[in-house]
Amino acid sequence: MKPAPLLALLALFPLLATAAPRLTLTWEKNFLRIHGAHLPGGQIEINYLEAYCRADSQTNDWGKHTKIPHQTELVSTNADQTQLQLKCTVTDGLTVLHTITAKDDEVDFRILARNPTDKRSEAHWAQPCIRIGTFTGTGPETTTNKYAYLPRSFVFLGGKLERMPTPRWATEARYTPGQVWAAPGVPRADVNPRPLHPDAPSHGLIGCFSGDDTIIFATAFEPYQELFQGVIRCLHSDFRLGGLQPGETKMIRGKIYLVKNDLPALLKRYERDFPEHAAKLKREAGIE
Repeated sequence: MKPAPLLALLALFPLLATAAPRLTLTWEKNFLRIHGAHLPGGQIEINYLEAYCRADSQTNDWGKHTKIPHQTELVSTNADQTQLQLKCTVTDGLTVLHTITAKDDEVDFRILARNPTDKRSEAHWAQPCIRIGTFTGTGPETTTNKYAYLPRSFVFLGGKLERMPTPRWATEARYTPGQVWAAPGVPRADVNPRPLHPDAPSHGLIGCFSGDDTIIFATAFEPYQELFQGVIRCLHSDFRLGGLQPGETKMIRGKIYLVKNDLPALLKRYERDFPEHAAKLKREAGIE
């Protein structure tokens, strides 16, 4: 006896459930890649990590003062390429273990920094440099389209999404162009030496829309040092270390969201994942 059509459809449900877009991870030669058949170009590329950085960086030389040399090695990766571990060794002795996990529409970061030395670490922040030119549909980089991704990119100022270049866009700094937003409470002297926006971001979230407007990319870390729009068609949420004391450990967590274009749903999820950020925003608005 043949099964009834309804029963046949129900039998297919497990197969349909596994057909959702799937993210996987690879890391090679300092580049973390998020792969997904549904992503523009099939992947998002991240210089992971671009740099560990000293304080007093906003007006100082990037190479001679700010950037602290480090090495990154791949510790492990699982069979289905949904999780990998990286270990960074900074020249001042700081060690940083990164556990990175891909899920259906996000990548989760758990970062454990440890200072095993008898001296304070100079590393105050670190930069995952996320390349989003292809994702935003602006094509291969040329001199004429180098900053075409800006109108598709956003930060939150005063609790409102603002497309780039935002109001009060800064243009002067030791190095130009680019734009930096110092996180609330972070000394403005301790961020990237690019033009520094006069306003602090109201959310720790920075992101952009895909070229066809179907997907939002967004990223956030806690704690974070700065949000940054860079010169390699990149966006950053640079996580904060704060200089670890001898024997001290710190845990940092982060997310990359690759979700359908539903901003209210993304914000609810972000506030759930980063309740500290939501609490800060409420305090600034006088809600608490």
